[in-house]
Amino acid sequence: MIQSMTGYGSFETIIPLLGKASVELRSTNHKFLETVLHLPEGSLSMEERIKKAIESKVKRGRVTFSLNVSARREGNVFINKALLKKYITKINSIKNEFMISDGLDMNTLIHLPGVLALEEEKVSPESVWPGLKTAVNAAIDNLVKTRIKEGKALQGYLRKQAEELRLELSTIILKLKRALKDKLKNLTTDEEKASFVKDTDTTEEIDRLCFHIRNFKNKLVKGGAIGKELDFIAQEMQREANTMAAKTFDVSVSAQVLKMKSLIEKIREQAQNIE
Repeated sequence: MIQSMTGYGSFETIIPLLGKASVELRSTNHKFLETVLHLPEGSLSMEERIKKAIESKVKRGRVTFSLNVSARREGNVFINKALLKKYITKINSIKNEFMISDGLDMNTLIHLPGVLALEEEKVSPESVWPGLKTAVNAAIDNLVKTRIKEGKALQGYLRKQAEELRLELSTIILKLKRALKDKLKNLTTDEEKASFVKDTDTTEEIDRLCFHIRNFKNKLVKGGAIGKELDFIAQEMQREANTMAAKTFDVSVSAQVLKMKSLIEKIREQAQNIE
């Protein structure tokens, strides 16, 4: 099974002692597996567990993980009486000194810095991880589903392109034979003919290209995390096509080789999207 490196997955659930947890994952192309986590304050201790969960199902790509928690349980209201007493003492002192008659308003007092605070009970990671683990795994599964769906589309596209490349190469081989035959008719001596055949011979390049195309197709059938292998094979195809282009002596064949090079570039571009 082939996966694309781009995808999206999410999951929401209610976790006791924590609240509503929303998990989101996005993945994009990358040479290796890189995970970037965005976690709420106090959740860093679960970072390694989340990374291992991602690594168990995703082999390559840049994965961005986000956890958002809302609708948390009620906390305890804390009033700093000692600080409030100091505020009142200072305010009354100023009122007496400057003969201010305004009374103290409760709404004003509770909004003074540090007087009113909301204390939330600390929740241990061990108590919320079982529920969070379920949400994380479900979101990862949804991410993988989208990667597989796009991977199937890429697999079909690359199979079609690889077959088109094979047909292009077959056309080039036929045109080369005709062009070589016509060229040799214009050469007078055996020495000239032998020298020309040697300088323009592309037999090895063609043989290697045929091998790379077969290998590319076989990898597509095999599936799995084959992105790096496909990219390498496409790179080798480019190398052989460039050598063929340099040796080509016929205008019509040159045009066909350029078309083949363009096709290989498209193949490599899409292969780089595969895990």
